[in-house]
Amino acid sequence: MKIDLALSQQGYRRLAPLYDLIFGASLAPGRRAALSALACRPGERVLEVCVGTGMSLPLYPRQVRVTGIDASREMLARAAARVASQRLSQVEGLVRMDAGRLAFADASFDKVALMFALSGLPDPLRAVSEMQRVCRPGGTIVIAQHFRTGSALMRACEVLLAPTYRVMRYRGDMNLERFLAAAKLDVVDTRRTNLFGYATLLTCINRAPQVRLEPQRAAARDRRHETGNRPA
Repeated sequence: MKIDLALSQQGYRRLAPLYDLIFGASLAPGRRAALSALACRPGERVLEVCVGTGMSLPLYPRQVRVTGIDASREMLARAAARVASQRLSQVEGLVRMDAGRLAFADASFDKVALMFALSGLPDPLRAVSEMQRVCRPGGTIVIAQHFRTGSALMRACEVLLAPTYRVMRYRGDMNLERFLAAAKLDVVDTRRTNLFGYATLLTCINRAPQVRLEPQRAAARDRRHETGNRPA
């Protein structure tokens, strides 16, 4: 399924007031596991892609510097309200940005996280490539995501969540093996998390830097060569 970014943003606009209620407690174990896998150290810069309403932000240590990006204004507004109400001094910025076109220089961050949003992105592989670009060589990339399994229990959960997935334009059928083969991530740890092990937590080391166009040049190139087709 190819995902249209504008339609996805409409879905988040509708769900923003209910997002914490639906995905707060249910995904909390996965968020805690992701922060543990990041193993943040004092002074490190961390990027959280698709930060949403910022439910993970209070989990970051006060001694790190966190930047969160998201494409939804409504979700970012709620994240900003959370930062203000809880005085989260570790959060140095919340920016509206496309995950597939990160406006950061190469190797800007020590750690990069993406939690429970990969399947809602128009181009997941491009987003992961951008995460690799902005993460320093040797840095950590953590991805938490539900991937399709053969388990009858997991399929039942997918059926229950299907209406919400449709609103948010999520893919419910992402295949882990195909994703890893295409993304070329250097995975050092894989574990199940959340209720019934519904999600998979991938911990990766960004070992080899890759040469890419700067974000501004890449965007100009895309405008010149846009075909309207993006790989899912």
